[in-house]
Amino acid sequence: MNIKDRDIIVINKSDIEESTKNEHNVIIVNNPQEKENVDLADLLGSNWPTNAGGAAMILNRPKTTDNNLEKSVTSSGNFVRNKEDFAQKVISPVDVKSIANPEINSSNYQELHEIPGTKLTIGSLVEVSDSGICADLYGVIRWIGIAPDLPHILVGIEVEDDPNLKNLTTSDGTYNGVRLFQCREGGAIFVPPNKCTNDRRFVETEGNHSVSVISTDTNAVKFGHVDCPPVLGAVAPLGIHNIDELENICGKFKGIQGHHNSCYLDATLFSMFTFTSVFDSILYRRPDAQDISHYSAVQNVLRDEIVNPLRKNVFVRADRVMKLRKFLDQLSSVSGLTSEEKDPEEFLNSLLSQIMRVEPFLKLSSGQDSYFYQLFVEKDERLTFPTVQQLFEQSFHSSDIKLKEVPSCLIIQMPRFGKSYKMYSRILPSQVLDITDIIEDSPRQCSVCGKLAEYECRECFGSLQAGSGLEGTAFCQKCLNTAHMHAKRANHESKKLSVPRDFKVMADHMTLPRLYMELFAVVCIETSHYVAFVKAGSGPDAPWCFFDSMADRKGEKNGYNIPEMISVRELPQWLSDEGARVINERSIKDKVLPEHAKRLFCDAYMCMYQSTDVMMYH
Repeated sequence: MNIKDRDIIVINKSDIEESTKNEHNVIIVNNPQEKENVDLADLLGSNWPTNAGGAAMILNRPKTTDNNLEKSVTSSGNFVRNKEDFAQKVISPVDVKSIANPEINSSNYQELHEIPGTKLTIGSLVEVSDSGICADLYGVIRWIGIAPDLPHILVGIEVEDDPNLKNLTTSDGTYNGVRLFQCREGGAIFVPPNKCTNDRRFVETEGNHSVSVISTDTNAVKFGHVDCPPVLGAVAPLGIHNIDELENICGKFKGIQGHHNSCYLDATLFSMFTFTSVFDSILYRRPDAQDISHYSAVQNVLRDEIVNPLRKNVFVRADRVMKLRKFLDQLSSVSGLTSEEKDPEEFLNSLLSQIMRVEPFLKLSSGQDSYFYQLFVEKDERLTFPTVQQLFEQSFHSSDIKLKEVPSCLIIQMPRFGKSYKMYSRILPSQVLDITDIIEDSPRQCSVCGKLAEYECRECFGSLQAGSGLEGTAFCQKCLNTAHMHAKRANHESKKLSVPRDFKVMADHMTLPRLYMELFAVVCIETSHYVAFVKAGSGPDAPWCFFDSMADRKGEKNGYNIPEMISVRELPQWLSDEGARVINERSIKDKVLPEHAKRLFCDAYMCMYQSTDVMMYH
């Protein structure tokens, strides 16, 4: 464009200061260089505010030093003659093995949150279309921005698996020697934005219009005008030290937003990841040859769009969770996970076993493995308010099994069947679970004298005052003989325990350790709706919060649910032996119990325990 042929008046800074001293939104246009051909970018200047969006990032970036490209843009003759070459340069995949410039580092790359003019953002599920690379190339956008050596925006994609790529070099998330994101070796490609389209496999259809699941702006309006951007990297669980800190993060639009019968999944995910890291290995294990092709995509959605935002911003919008639900529904044997009522164990089986291939938490002496343990007990009419400890020991005793090792996590399902039948009207979740006597070949104490036990008598379960549970089945040789001199126990059959050799030598000079696990969450159900009580810290006095993903609702058919977190100051007292006894005796009828106490004692569906010692090694 020739400046002399245009009716343009270029003003300088002194003119602006004189005429608009109080204006703050003036874009200062610098005097153009004295040359015949002027780039439009020169006229617009390079001092645009960042809130002007992607165009500002392009205008503000340093001028390219590619002389051939400059000629093709500024010279109409050359542009026509070389337009095919220019187009090829813009749309062809970017070779990441260019020689690195030692003077360029990550600060020279201008990062964007989304591709301008599209609804594709970091975390979007995309396919690389019309690439000439390979067929069916799918992945997740991990980086968007402007590289100092390119005339266009660059998009970094972590592909689902390692395809047989043509004419393209992959990387581990580095471009020209600069790390832009982290992924496995060979899992990253860099392409121009016109290569990226929504992944057709995960598109919702509404009427005759296809709407991507990742339509961020639309979803923000649809689910309450609350932003929920992906959060990359590793984010630690929320660290809460007292009740005041907990109350500061509680309130409406806190936690995971429910949508289309998602409460079973919302309550479980909130319990698993908000305040503890016991499940974090799921978020970071690298894929191997036995994993499904969608492993990384599912892991990225779980980590970057659900767990990390939950821990950083204490909120996850429903559309983010729906992306995970769509994966689960399509990739596992459990159907209806996007809309139907389900149970937490169905979700856990789908995610942990079938998709993420997590090593089972429980290894049983029977040779079986499991992610959770269902309590199977016969109702004891003498127990009106049993503890989880009592039911846990009774179940293991009646099944005649033990755990081969201390698990990092123990998920226990209460003795109830369906959504209505409960074996006990009230159950007290034990704050600490003693698992010493259900670990195979673990040193045990004699229930009478406290010395190292050498024998176990299963028939003595619940018959001795020294120990009413499994603890009362362990004896040293001397106490075994004495206890079984009584006529009622004379015909009992005992078996010798396998005692570690080191403990036999040191038994008289040391206190035998007991093995405990700590309660950190209770998932409850009432009338098909799941909620959760979650411990925000460690120790008996740590505060607890109550979480409901559908605590309130805005609008009707086209409305949205409002999640809520509430601190429950009284809960540590309710869980104590004395506090539980008092509230149980004072409130004989369930309806007179405090609201949260009723949900905790009467509606418990699943209790989650963790071993802080073992989880350090996983």
